Amino acid sequence: MLRTILAVVATVLFCSAPIAAQQVVPPGNPPVEGEIGHDATGGAQTLEDILARQRGEEIDDSFRREAIGNPDNAASMTGQLGTLGGVSDAELWRALRYGEANVTVSAGGDVATVLVQDGGMRWYEFRQGPLRTYGGWLLIGTLIALAVFFLVRGRIKIDGGKIGRTVTRFEFIERASHWLLAGSFILLGITGLFSLFGRPLIAPYLGKEFNSTLLIYSKLIHNNVAWAFIVALVMVFVMWVAHNIPNRTDLKWFAQAGGIIGNKHPPAKKFNAGQKIIFWSVILLGASISVSGLALLFPFEIQLFGKTFAFINWTGVLGWFDIAPLPEYLAPQEEMQLAQLWHAIVAFVLMAIILAHIYIGSVGMEGAFDAMGNGEVDEAWAHQHHSIWLEELKEKGEAPPDPDTDPKVTPAE
Repeated sequence: MLRTILAVVATVLFCSAPIAAQQVVPPGNPPVEGEIGHDATGGAQTLEDILARQRGEEIDDSFRREAIGNPDNAASMTGQLGTLGGVSDAELWRALRYGEANVTVSAGGDVATVLVQDGGMRWYEFRQGPLRTYGGWLLIGTLIALAVFFLVRGRIKIDGGKIGRTVTRFEFIERASHWLLAGSFILLGITGLFSLFGRPLIAPYLGKEFNSTLLIYSKLIHNNVAWAFIVALVMVFVMWVAHNIPNRTDLKWFAQAGGIIGNKHPPAKKFNAGQKIIFWSVILLGASISVSGLALLFPFEIQLFGKTFAFINWTGVLGWFDIAPLPEYLAPQEEMQLAQLWHAIVAFVLMAIILAHIYIGSVGMEGAFDAMGNGEVDEAWAHQHHSIWLEELKEKGEAPPDPDTDPKVTPAE
């Protein structure tokens, strides 16, 4: 009986004694006395790692990335304990996930050696989130800004109205190249937007089957019209690059904001400073879109970003801003994912610029559409917006001289 009572008392005292709380070491910090580190979990995540990931916080996962086993620690053939291969199953899967495993395949090349591509989720989340959100709002914001500008500024009229005499602004081949470039870009932009926004904006309202059919044909159009865009881009560059070299007259154009400041239109040659910005935006951004598009048309054949990152690291520019070096070795899948994101980001920027160009060439300015419509512009319009160019035409005899009896025509600036 006494023995039983003593056992009960001992049990009560043991259970009521305070138990020291175990602390979990935050990810990336060395464990201190009384804390549970990654060594105690066999290289697995701790509770704090899991909670930090659920809170959306960045964690240092080097404890997992580097825990891929060590064959030198393998037990001998006669040993009874330890991992005979020096690598556990968990360590092998970590090596596969982080691209550290020595994988050999019989076919498929380097692409097939990547069995687990960890960056795929980062690409997917960026595409579904920031790319759609910021890209969509960039286009909507541009349209809103243009509408506000039109309401405030109104349409830019020809001072004194048209005089009825015209000069040739663009030849047929120039207009054909422009419309080939413009038409192909519009098709590429629309089909690209369908591909990005089809699932959240089209499928819920018109059905998944309709969305699927739309995207199949969008892909077909996108991949084939791309060649027309590239050809037109080269043609436009060859024909107009000489007219779009910056010069001193551009400074005056910028000072007067193209005529918005001062109620007087600044002099300009065949292309004014604003048109030169459009030109170089189309050429440079269009070329970048074309190169990244070719990488997507021929997957795993064109490697763009690994070599680019290596060059950036070599310049040392990132060190000036205390930024870590960029990864120079990328899995083939990562190259494709970065190419797709770059392709879309640059396309969004160029679409916003082209919306402004379309506005100016249509409702924003009287007489501007005629330049690309039939190639002929009214002489009053030419004098108002491109007075230096008009004067050069007259000196060459390619435009009629000013009749002395016409008060609407004044000498070019």
